[in-house]
Amino acid sequence: MKDSRLDKLANLLVNYSVKVKPKDNVYVICDEVAIPWMKSVVQAGINAGGYVESLIECQELNEIKLKHATEDQLMQGNRLMAEIVRDADVLLTAWGGRNTKINANIGSERIQLERRSQKKWREVFSRKMGEGTLRWCGTQFPTFSDAQEANMSLSDYEDFVFEAGHLQLDNPISTWEKISKEQQRWVEYLDGKQELNIIAKDTDIKVCVAGRKWINCDGRVNFPDGEVFTSPVENKIDGQITFSFPGIYAGKEIEGIYLEINNGLVTKARAKKGEDLLKALIETDEGSNRFGEVAIGTNYNIKTFTRNMLFDEKIGGTIHMALGDSMVEAGGVNRSTLHWDMLCDMRTEGKIFADGELFYKNGKFLESVL
Repeated sequence: MKDSRLDKLANLLVNYSVKVKPKDNVYVICDEVAIPWMKSVVQAGINAGGYVESLIECQELNEIKLKHATEDQLMQGNRLMAEIVRDADVLLTAWGGRNTKINANIGSERIQLERRSQKKWREVFSRKMGEGTLRWCGTQFPTFSDAQEANMSLSDYEDFVFEAGHLQLDNPISTWEKISKEQQRWVEYLDGKQELNIIAKDTDIKVCVAGRKWINCDGRVNFPDGEVFTSPVENKIDGQITFSFPGIYAGKEIEGIYLEINNGLVTKARAKKGEDLLKALIETDEGSNRFGEVAIGTNYNIKTFTRNMLFDEKIGGTIHMALGDSMVEAGGVNRSTLHWDMLCDMRTEGKIFADGELFYKNGKFLESVL
């Protein structure tokens, strides 16, 4: 039987997140396992008057390419995606496949090469998103493999996924409109600040945000949402940071990540597990050893680490920083084919100062500063 929450999700994505208008070129993309999600979204997009096209992907086909393509073949990139991004007014994607470990035995150098090949469409994607000529939102379709990663049954994971987006409520759009207003107060507080000092266990890092714009993540770019972020000044980050949870990349885990940063560049990188992949990712291209994002998670419906960064980076009481590509809309100028989020828990020993003022402690904003 169809889960009615899928129709709620589709309605929210189409009519709140990307606001499909009549005659918009709308593309809907997912793995074959997420076709139930695609059917709901295509119907909602058609109802809104969009010109809707769909693309079904398959993990096993991508595995064949990663394993057997020549370097030249890999570097051709995803030409279909390049055409879609150029043509699209709206792009809706769902993550979720049959096997989160499908790339576990693919060499780091092959993954790095495939990542570099995406430059052909990533640059267009970033530019159009920054200009506002492309509205994109990505979401999660709950699958057995993702439920296993989160140490949950499928039914429990479905509840987790949908409740993280308040889709159990009668009117989730109204709830997200309220969240948007609440977060906007902190965006306005942070706009105009010059420097953040983030302090946590084995972490003391100063991040320049002067002249950058803070963004209110309220369900319009990924869903479920719940964060405020900016792109830091690329050459003005100094200190050290330890990421509390494993970094997940292409189904591989990198544990115990510790980075030292001088003048924005990662000068030392260690990991208890997966250090080779960590260093390969940092060396992806010219911009991959600088940070493109600093963010504060605000979704307190998400409490546990699930090995899925869509949810984990939103955990209320955490911060995350991303190596690589920065956001044009936030004023970022660092360009990379990599954008990789890593997560730091702030709920026990965490403090954040903005221009010397403590505004965040033990995973919570301090209302007294507003």
